[in-house]
Amino acid sequence: MRALTPGAASVTGLVGEIVASVRDGGDAALAKYVERFDRPPAEPAPLPQDVRAGLEVAIANVRAVARAQVGSGTSVTLPQGHTVEIRELPVRRAAIYVPGGRNPYPSTVVMGVVTAQEAGVEEIVVCAPGMHPVIRGACELLGVTETYAMGGAHAIAALAHGTETIERVDVIAGPGGLWVQEAKRQVSGAVGIDGFLGPSDVVVCADGSVDRQLVLADLRAQAEHGEGTIVVLVSDDLALLDELHAELGVFETEAVAATVLAHDAADAIALSEAFAPEHLELVGPSMEALVDDIRCAGCTFLGTAGGTAFGDYVAGSNHSLPTGGGARFGSALGPRTFRRRMSVVRIGDAADALAGPGAAIATAEGFTEHARSMTLRQNGRP
Repeated sequence: MRALTPGAASVTGLVGEIVASVRDGGDAALAKYVERFDRPPAEPAPLPQDVRAGLEVAIANVRAVARAQVGSGTSVTLPQGHTVEIRELPVRRAAIYVPGGRNPYPSTVVMGVVTAQEAGVEEIVVCAPGMHPVIRGACELLGVTETYAMGGAHAIAALAHGTETIERVDVIAGPGGLWVQEAKRQVSGAVGIDGFLGPSDVVVCADGSVDRQLVLADLRAQAEHGEGTIVVLVSDDLALLDELHAELGVFETEAVAATVLAHDAADAIALSEAFAPEHLELVGPSMEALVDDIRCAGCTFLGTAGGTAFGDYVAGSNHSLPTGGGARFGSALGPRTFRRRMSVVRIGDAADALAGPGAAIATAEGFTEHARSMTLRQNGRP
């Protein structure tokens, strides 16, 4: 099914040139690329009241879910008497990249900024091509004061390496096109990233009892994400597949669709697990009953009312999800993206018990000074 969409032409070399140019040339190189690739910044405008009200619902729900995920660390006392404390610490500075594309995406501002705020990040930067008034309004609603009207690989390079006027960040998160994601991949040694977020996809596992129009609406909604998007309907009901197949054949965007006949509900779930979708919908009693068997999905939506569109905006779950089968090992954007763990070790009197075993291993590896460093601390020394 993934082969239904052609692989994107590699932009690795061109992105590398841009990243290196901005890294070495700073503001002058960045300005050149902004002029070449970015649209002029939009004029400020008030946020429409209905959009503001919708964003307030999204902000409250995303904040509540993010807050529930923040841990406080732990401390472990080992048998030799020493302790290892695991501290969870937020990064100091993070950037949220908001794609420009055909339309502004204030929902991406919410998903990224609120999550970073709840993680405890001190300084949050928002970067968006053109900085549309709706994006600017969402930033103001969230109290973000540092924004940059730029996009593309050059924006990622500036955020990762810094320029004369842009201080580098510790983590970059957010969706975007191939150039943006490739740039994130290339700078990931210099900063943390949330992952390589490619084209979107959804798998809908449905039995014969479902409302056909609701299933079709969900598949068509996901197809709005455009080129490279894959929408998949899996069912053990041939009539359902026959009824919807023709309507899934043509989209106004360049998304593609697949319909798959499964032997039964368990067979449908097995296919979804192999595909590891960004979004998964389980619709109908036989499919919903197997939700506990799901291990490989970015986000799972249950039941007739559970359209993925709610997750894109106001459900409270995050819409920045692993793509391209990354749900086998990746997770949604969350507070952990902006937090790191650090160990604080207090050896104390446990040096006597630990030095011998540690020195034996160090000596076997040929590191005699490591061994000496430990054995010098035996018998109460220093």
